[in-house]
Amino acid sequence: MSRLISKMSRRAIVQALIALPALSLFRNPPAPANPDETDRDEIVEINGWILRRSDLA
Repeated sequence: MSRLISKMSRRAIVQALIALPALSLFRNPPAPANPDETDRDEIVEINGWILRRSDLA
């Protein structure tokens, strides 16, 4: 690994480091959460009890 880095020019290393943040632009964005499902899975505290919101309905 050190041989590879020593053979690379400083310019190539800097260009590779600059390109890394740009790669995240090509990722698939995470799917938006369904608000109905997140409300049901939410954890709430009622009178000292830790419950899921779905348990209350």
